[in-house]
Amino acid sequence: MTEDLIRLPMVVVAGLHREERRRAVEELTAGGIEAVVLHHDLRDAPLGTVHRELRDAHGHRHATAEVPLANDCPCCALREDLLPELARIAEQGSHGLAVVELWGGSDPHPAVEVLADGVTGGATGVRRMAELVELAGVVTALSPDRLIGELSVPDELAEHGEQTSARDRRTRAEALAHQIEYATTLAVPRGADPAGLAMLRQLRPTARLVRLGTGELIRSALGGFDVPAARDRVNPALALLPQERDECGVATVVWERRRPLHPARLHEALEQLVPAAQRSRGRFWLANRPELMLAWDAAGAGLTVEACGPWLTTLPDAAWELYPPARRAAAALDWDPLHGDRVQQLCFTAKGLDAEGIVRLLDSCLLTDAELATGEAGWRALPDAFEDLLDPVPSGGG
Repeated sequence: MTEDLIRLPMVVVAGLHREERRRAVEELTAGGIEAVVLHHDLRDAPLGTVHRELRDAHGHRHATAEVPLANDCPCCALREDLLPELARIAEQGSHGLAVVELWGGSDPHPAVEVLADGVTGGATGVRRMAELVELAGVVTALSPDRLIGELSVPDELAEHGEQTSARDRRTRAEALAHQIEYATTLAVPRGADPAGLAMLRQLRPTARLVRLGTGELIRSALGGFDVPAARDRVNPALALLPQERDECGVATVVWERRRPLHPARLHEALEQLVPAAQRSRGRFWLANRPELMLAWDAAGAGLTVEACGPWLTTLPDAAWELYPPARRAAAALDWDPLHGDRVQQLCFTAKGLDAEGIVRLLDSCLLTDAELATGEAGWRALPDAFEDLLDPVPSGGG
């Protein structure tokens, strides 16, 4: 590679709504730049096949190929097939923009990590993509008119042929929420539903919201993309939750407390809490698992609870150095004399949200004064009601 080779700008476009996603791709490629579109069609992913397309700004296919879906892993296909194509196109120097159009159900987060950090091999040896390609932006295109309804139902991607592999059991609501919350630009049609737009602004308040067909998209999409910042933004241990807001009948409530949650009472309340909002997320801790930070991720009446490492207050001081500075700074800034960095932080967003009812129900799940007074030994003896969502507590309670 010569020293004066200009890096090829790349925009990644995600979106469960095919029509809006394709309109966004067309608008980007029609911006007067000699653009090329790279797309992995995953309609046959459950059969182990990926269809790769290369298109020009007019939608004409330059090349197609069928490649195996290695390890039933769409990110592996990006790494092993699309990265070499990007490198080849960049080295040719005949294009001014590469648009990577993701499959409808694809999560842009892992895809962007692969595209930004992956490596490719070739006649000139192994090179980092950063030497050849510049990630200029990540766009999610969608219809706000469909948003609230689709965040309210538990349909799986597979029911609509939108899954990314045979093992993909995510819901459409989960995929849609993650696409919205990761991108820095949200592209929507003009004249969109005000309630849907309000939902977008509350789910992703700092994103650039642009209207398709106005010329705004190309400027916003080429504004640059900070991969580490995006990674932190969707990391449950670091994510800044949206603020409370009420607009066009769509509201967000943020529930923050310090004392631990009773595992059995919270588990019993899930039946009411999860469907109470189109989207809810955050971090929390259970009295019988006091060392463990838990992530709450709910959309479409489905909940995922995952362990995301220890609370720093449960670690010796020397172990803090094992964690990123942003995590240590966040813990220090929000330190509680009794519970350290352990905190309940959950936000719920919905049209017609019963904020008072959610707060009242969550408050009833906290330990009472008498239960709190038993200390960690007493907390650990509480029933482990979350065994259906988490690995069992190790014997001995640690």
